[in-house]
Amino acid sequence: MRRAMRVLYAPAHARMTMTDDLPPNPALLPAGMRDLLPPDAETEAAAVGALMEVFGAHGYQRVKPPLLEFEDSLLSGSGAAVGDQTFRMMDPDTRRMMGLRADMTPQIARIASTRLGHTPRPLRLSYNGQCLRIHGSQIAPERQVAQAGIELIGHDSPVADAEIVLVGAEALYAAGLARVSFDLTMPPLVPTLLDEAGFTGEARARLGRALDRKDAAAVTERGGALAGVLTDLLLAAGPAERALAALRQAALPPGARAHAERLADAVSAIHARAPGLTLTVDPVEFRGFRYHTGVSMTVYAPGRHEELGRGGRYICGEAEPATGLTLYPDAILRAAPARAVRARLFLPLGHDTALAKALRVQGFATVAALDAAADPLAEACRQGCTHLLQDGIAVLIVKETP
Repeated sequence: MRRAMRVLYAPAHARMTMTDDLPPNPALLPAGMRDLLPPDAETEAAAVGALMEVFGAHGYQRVKPPLLEFEDSLLSGSGAAVGDQTFRMMDPDTRRMMGLRADMTPQIARIASTRLGHTPRPLRLSYNGQCLRIHGSQIAPERQVAQAGIELIGHDSPVADAEIVLVGAEALYAAGLARVSFDLTMPPLVPTLLDEAGFTGEARARLGRALDRKDAAAVTERGGALAGVLTDLLLAAGPAERALAALRQAALPPGARAHAERLADAVSAIHARAPGLTLTVDPVEFRGFRYHTGVSMTVYAPGRHEELGRGGRYICGEAEPATGLTLYPDAILRAAPARAVRARLFLPLGHDTALAKALRVQGFATVAALDAAADPLAEACRQGCTHLLQDGIAVLIVKETP
């Protein structure tokens, strides 16, 4: 049963891939859609399984919301923030409008506040599934997006904020990413600061656009009495300690100061348990689905601009505090080191079934012959196998070089 050191050499006529004998596929898919083929589909499933295993180990219980819901429930509460990304259709049975989910977090909020409304808090839930969006982005053009995430509902504290980040980091490590960066933000900080400074109407809108574009010159021009503070905070974005130092020194009114202190407390809670985790802070960023109400985060891999995940604090149902993190398995796989493809072992007709079962336990994917092929080696190569069972031993197949 052990793997032999000797190898078999495949004849030149048998050097074929799994798709060499398939005709070209003329089917066109809508923009932002794609087929996931072997071995990528299996690799994605394994990565999602690794994420969900970590979530479950930390007490996050899995739920599975439907792909379609009635529009009025799907887009209520925090779901309203993704209304412009939601495909709609009419239910032929009830004649009511339905929506195809663009994000799973609003669905989890619905489940928590209705079906699990009487479950003791804090409530920890996990999920994974596919979402469909009307538009992709320039960086991420896919419109069908895989999600896997966690939600912590019914508790509002820096410790809860930290737990979401720490569990997310552990899950990403299990999926193959040892180095990640969490970019922390406080979306309500700038709106609160503008409220307390009396910015309204067009002046507020122009300043908001300048902050969105990270245009320091425009912020200086349009910021009025806040110009100095906002410019300093704009330029402070980066490593957490530097950004938090700028927030501590800034002349913030009481409401904005409370947001800054909560952000600092969350960073302290994270570093208390994971001092080596890379954290950055952008004090004036308020990206996202616009339903985040507190400490929020975006996850990146070093040297990559694509988001691996996004999350933050929001209101669940009518008024219940909640926080969560949604990870994007497709992006994670693009950032993670390539996983080894499972070895495929060809089993000739009449093989020992007990031995084959033992080899599957060892990690082989076995491909059984369906007829008495004249040349088992050629058939093994045609089926994309890496090994051939010969005399009770899994023998490695090595392709001859021209």
